[in-house]
Amino acid sequence: MTIYESDLPGVGKKHEVELGGGKRLVIVTHNTGKREVFRRESAESDSEKLFELDDQLARQVGTLLEGAYFQPVQSSHIETLLGDSMLIEWVEVAADSDIAGKTLGESNIRAETGASVIAIERGTDVITSPGRDTMVDVGDTLVVIGSKDSCRAFEAFVTGT
Repeated sequence: MTIYESDLPGVGKKHEVELGGGKRLVIVTHNTGKREVFRRESAESDSEKLFELDDQLARQVGTLLEGAYFQPVQSSHIETLLGDSMLIEWVEVAADSDIAGKTLGESNIRAETGASVIAIERGTDVITSPGRDTMVDVGDTLVVIGSKDSCRAFEAFVTGT
């Protein structure tokens, strides 16, 4: 992605973001804080004004776009804070994982990482409180609880990273 910046004397700054196929998103930031957003279909075409925002609203929208309120996560890795020091984390078992095809007991997860497997999501099924003899399959999502360090160790143990 290429971003072009240019000064607009007496007005503010203009940023142009390449969108692909010759299209550009143009953002004009006025010295007053007002933002105007335009779209250009090609380098030769005129810009079409999409919308205008005042300074405060532009900052709020920018915060949303930045991900301050919500950050999308990949389904193969999700974590939730439980209290001040415990996490619940979801990690998908990849085909190259050392624990794929082993039971939880054979995998020795708790001794190796300090995290405890509390559930396994397998397709549309959820196995709650899985025992030592529960087999871990490729594509399973293991739900574990533990300290942040334990969960990091668990993730590294399962993914090999």
